[in-house]
Amino acid sequence: MTVRRRFRPGSPAGHRHRPWPLCRHCCGLALDLGSARTRAWIAGRGMVLDVPTITFPGAGAVYPVQRGAIVDVPGTARMLDRLLSHRLPRLTRPLVVVTAPVLDGPAYRERARAAVEVLRPRAVLTVPTARAIALAAGADLSLPLLVVDIGAHLTEVVLLVDGLVFDARRTALGTTDLAGTTDLADADATAEISEAINTMFTSMLRQDRTSLTAEALSRGALLAGGGALRPDLTHRLAGGTHAPLRAVPTPHTAAIRGAATMLRAAHGHPSARGTSPPGPGPLFR
Repeated sequence: MTVRRRFRPGSPAGHRHRPWPLCRHCCGLALDLGSARTRAWIAGRGMVLDVPTITFPGAGAVYPVQRGAIVDVPGTARMLDRLLSHRLPRLTRPLVVVTAPVLDGPAYRERARAAVEVLRPRAVLTVPTARAIALAAGADLSLPLLVVDIGAHLTEVVLLVDGLVFDARRTALGTTDLAGTTDLADADATAEISEAINTMFTSMLRQDRTSLTAEALSRGALLAGGGALRPDLTHRLAGGTHAPLRAVPTPHTAAIRGAATMLRAAHGHPSARGTSPPGPGPLFR
């Protein structure tokens, strides 16, 4: 099933950002809680974590994030506690930036913040995954940009205008659906994902009363996520769209690298100080 949502574009207020760190007691953490992998970046140390998203409450393994949704908040909290508590500096309360699928809205953000509380953060900010990917790619955010994020269990197509989400679609398909037992099953899954992405492109073009989607597609969509590492999928997708496609360097880690970029800028943002940012188009949520 494909889900869509349209957004009203806005212009975020500019903020003067102080350099990292603010003081010797400060700590920053970027998190990408994927259905298949959890990645973490700590200020001053870089990427410290890239592991399966699994928790072990008893004898068996539990997957607390499924199809891009946090389905087990206590399990996610236990996983973060086990993986990160000992990696953070003692006697600090980290500022945390978490990537969030565009179309999961407040539910995902509330669940992510609840799970991250186990790390005793001084503030938790969420950033749309598509925006994080664009930052990791060094994309020109002054121009309309299409981002295609092909994850393990979820694929999102997002149109960014002035760096903000303008339109978005998603489908509950990802790279785990490519793990067929036969070449034929693998080919069928590749065709299904490619067709779903092309359908999302077509839907966005038809329903956009502006020329923004067409302009972004003509310039080339940005590919990220583990699916961007699959030549069979990207080749089929390029043939179906008849438009240029650009894969982000090391696309499977683009979201966490973009979140780390946002973290470096986050200290000057009002949300990090417990106040609400002005304007209709926040950089964070």
